[in-house]
Amino acid sequence: QVQLVESGGGLVQAGGSLRLSCAASSLTFSSYAMGWFRQAPGKERDFVAAITWSGGRTNYADSVKGRFTISRDNAKNTVYLQMNSLKPDDTAIYYCARRRGWRGTDVSTPDPDEYDYWGRGTQVTVSS
Repeated sequence: QVQLVESGGGLVQAGGSLRLSCAASSLTFSSYAMGWFRQAPGKERDFVAAITWSGGRTNYADSVKGRFTISRDNAKNTVYLQMNSLKPDDTAIYYCARRRGWRGTDVSTPDPDEYDYWGRGTQVTVSS
């Protein structure tokens, strides 16, 4: 069983920054691509960013390109989401998830069904 625990959310003013972390319990963390999604009240869960198992390839939603950066530290079983220049529209619960497929190198598909394990989420609120 894989457990994912997000942290780092909070309340920030527009233009500010936050760094989210997602700690994984699995010993095989380093062999799977990981992703971040978000869900605002009354909306569907949307793709934010993904990173391959090695960290060599990333993918971002158009809405966050140039502002958010996904990274990972396989020695710490942790994936990060650095969020800069935050906007009120970024307000949502942010979830990390493990992508299906051992050592997958394709993170271009933003479909949540491509991910098999999910954390419980961390709230990010951006005030105007």
